[in-house]
Amino acid sequence: MLLIHPDFFWNTPLSKTIKQYDYFNYTVNEALFLSDKEERVINGIIENIKQEYHNNIDKFSQRIIVSQMETLLNYAERFYQRQFVTRKIANHRILDALEHTLNHYFKSDDLITKGIPTVQYISDTLNISPNYLSNLLKSLTGQSTQQHIHDKLISEAKQKLSTSHQSISEIAYELGFEHSQSFSKLFKAKTHLSPLDFRQSFH
Repeated sequence: MLLIHPDFFWNTPLSKTIKQYDYFNYTVNEALFLSDKEERVINGIIENIKQEYHNNIDKFSQRIIVSQMETLLNYAERFYQRQFVTRKIANHRILDALEHTLNHYFKSDDLITKGIPTVQYISDTLNISPNYLSNLLKSLTGQSTQQHIHDKLISEAKQKLSTSHQSISEIAYELGFEHSQSFSKLFKAKTHLSPLDFRQSFH
């Protein structure tokens, strides 16, 4: 285990960039599984930090240890990206579970009673941290969890616009929007057409 007090990073470049490493918000069941080769890389960096720590402290000590820490964090990010790709069976199960969760939500009354599903709701349902889920989806599909939710909304909206005579406001309400303007804005951003223009293209 490597323990470093936050004050050690004070006034270093890493103190400003460390928050970019999303995996600090992953849960225990989303741990990084290292290959033997990857483990040797990580252990080598930790050994470098250990040696520097036990050397005589000088004005370069903090800078060298922090740079080693940054290297360690970057390798961890690289290995997580590898894990998203190589653990295909588990990852595709998550994709299937995401699709099932969205389908169930959209077919129930939840859209009207609870509103549009949030990223937190989806991740809680799948028992995955929000950051891990979004990073996994970006790696596999190029889209975040929020984008998947929006795509599902637009897909449902297109079906209603093309097959029903409901008003735009009624469709927006059924899709969980408090205001039809918000629905129209999202629809146009995704399709480059207003809901009305999209509907008229079918007639």
